[in-house]
Amino acid sequence: MSEADDALLDKARAFSSALLEGARLDTGESALAHAHGACAVLRDIGADAPTRACAYLSQAASQLARPEEQLAGAFGAELARLAMENLRLIDLLRTARRAGAQPGHRELMRRLLLAFSQDLRVVLLRLASRLQSLRYFAAAGGTPGAEWIEESLQVYAPLANRLDLWQVKWQIEDLAFRWAQPEAWARITDWLARRAAQREALIAQASAQLLARLNDHGIEARISGRSKHAYSIWRKMQGKSLQLDEVMDLLALRVIVDRVEQCYAVLSVVHALWQPFDAEYDDYIARPKPNGYQSLHTVVRGPRQLPLEVQIRTAAMHAHAEQGVAAHWAYKEAGVHGYKGVSAASRYDAKIALARQLLALRSELAAQGATQGTAATPFDDRIYVLTPQARIIELETGSTPVDFAYALHTELGHRCRGARIDGALLPLNTELRSGQTVDIVVGKQGGPSRDWLNPELGFLHSARARAKVRAWFNAQALAQTQAAGRAAVEKLLQREGRSGMSLQDLASGLGLRSAEQLFERAGSDALPLRQIELYLRGAPDAPPEPAWKAAKAHQPGGVLVVGVGSLLTELARCCKPAPPDAIQGFVTRGRGVSVHRVDCSNARNLLRQHPERVIAVTWGDRGGAVYPVDIAVEAADRQGLLRDISEVFSKEKVNVIGVRTQSRADGAQMRFTVEFPGLERLPAVLQLLHEVKGVRKASRR
Repeated sequence: MSEADDALLDKARAFSSALLEGARLDTGESALAHAHGACAVLRDIGADAPTRACAYLSQAASQLARPEEQLAGAFGAELARLAMENLRLIDLLRTARRAGAQPGHRELMRRLLLAFSQDLRVVLLRLASRLQSLRYFAAAGGTPGAEWIEESLQVYAPLANRLDLWQVKWQIEDLAFRWAQPEAWARITDWLARRAAQREALIAQASAQLLARLNDHGIEARISGRSKHAYSIWRKMQGKSLQLDEVMDLLALRVIVDRVEQCYAVLSVVHALWQPFDAEYDDYIARPKPNGYQSLHTVVRGPRQLPLEVQIRTAAMHAHAEQGVAAHWAYKEAGVHGYKGVSAASRYDAKIALARQLLALRSELAAQGATQGTAATPFDDRIYVLTPQARIIELETGSTPVDFAYALHTELGHRCRGARIDGALLPLNTELRSGQTVDIVVGKQGGPSRDWLNPELGFLHSARARAKVRAWFNAQALAQTQAAGRAAVEKLLQREGRSGMSLQDLASGLGLRSAEQLFERAGSDALPLRQIELYLRGAPDAPPEPAWKAAKAHQPGGVLVVGVGSLLTELARCCKPAPPDAIQGFVTRGRGVSVHRVDCSNARNLLRQHPERVIAVTWGDRGGAVYPVDIAVEAADRQGLLRDISEVFSKEKVNVIGVRTQSRADGAQMRFTVEFPGLERLPAVLQLLHEVKGVRKASRR
């Protein structure tokens, strides 16, 4: 470190020592000793001086009356912010721990650790603190609580694994394992201790032998050796139902070469050098694991005839396995009975890979003069907030209390009337931040406000919540239409002296499925009362052909105008409806019936302003018709982006009839107009677009 770094650490240590004298943590450990230990862990993983200084300042902050102000005065705003973020996260995790038994809570806690702060160094501080606490319990002979142990194994160790902090990962696992499974830990550690020196010597001997033989064959390779830790051995025993002496890969070598053909050449050399176990060979290059992992695995009789696992892969395979989206953790964390591979191809896993890259690039950014903590993290599009019961809820960045209410339950969203955020009653259009606790104030009755659908007022951010609000208003409109239709039909029956007639029989006689459908058609004037009157007076033995069948099916786009025969129709350009969208028609002046999606904002305005001109329509025989559909894509701008997206459309045989693109800063906004015979294939195409490198969002407009 530089002299300035040394001076910063000395200052932080001296500042905290006086404040922390005699102070103890919840674990019983001295707060000052804990800060010393966490700082040492951060030093071992290569953390920078400001991060290590915050190991002291975070502890000292709890002893100050105005911590952020006082720390900023002594160490600057950047370090004060980092220390306070860490302190707030400690309090938040302590609160969230109360709801630890809820499904998926452990994974959400991992995400919360990464998403709560704009600076990944906060995560490093939490990992270092947890490892130091485990070391304290081990040294003091104490025993942490069962929930605390489980959190170490299920949250902190996997998180260290995902961030490539292997030393932190295995130490947390082994230390927590001693309390989680004390008998198994004692048996395995005793067995390993008696063979430790022998294992290291055998790994060194095997590495030297293999390297010499590869050199003889002109193969350049990098060889690294490793021995398994206690928790890893136990997981292997549980996952494969093995006894301790049956674990075949307690000794292991990893060989990394440049090309695929060299992998098989190395395998040939290994099998010539040592006798292989026939049942312990796996070719994951020819047959990759479901998560994309590729490598050759073999177990041989190494030096002294002991089992030796050898993994052989290219540098690209190694990077993919250790840092890529389908990272090695995906099947290591599948559970003690897993080991079958699980998909790691989600957007969140891609962000984990990016987080690793950010950590690896930290020193490079510093060398270029970048300020620590100013780069955007890969978690900026998600936030994590808590219910009053400490349940963690994942939302999109920009979400409001109304979005939060709908994420919990649709009915809670409908009845949402206010929100307390961290105890303060705030407006419903307040933008939420990670770590806040939100308590929804509900009304006994009523529904959502139409203002919530006004984007300028900012009440809703989530498309899912907006859809639920629209569905509520559509249901209300339908109920009003049916009520009006029922009143009109019953009045007509009374006038015709047929008030005792079954409404279901009347609907069936008119070719409709139910009385409710009859009321809806009558209330919207899709079924004229005159037609019902003629049916009642004629009382035919056989019901007339249903109105919806009488309509012509040869309209453009296969649209039927219900109840009035064949009319000119056109698909609205504003929302571009396509089967099987729910649709409604609007009688225009001179252009026939304009067909809109029911969730189209223009259609809602027409329904509000001219309800008498809205008419029921449905999809008829499509024939060979195709329908234009707009797809919006948001992505990080890069060279070749448009080509890669176009390749998806080409492979899926989707015809593109229009493209509009716009770049702002490092982002790209694209709109593609494509043709589909229906929307059945749209979800698959959108999923393929999401998988294109750099694409953040792909959706239908």
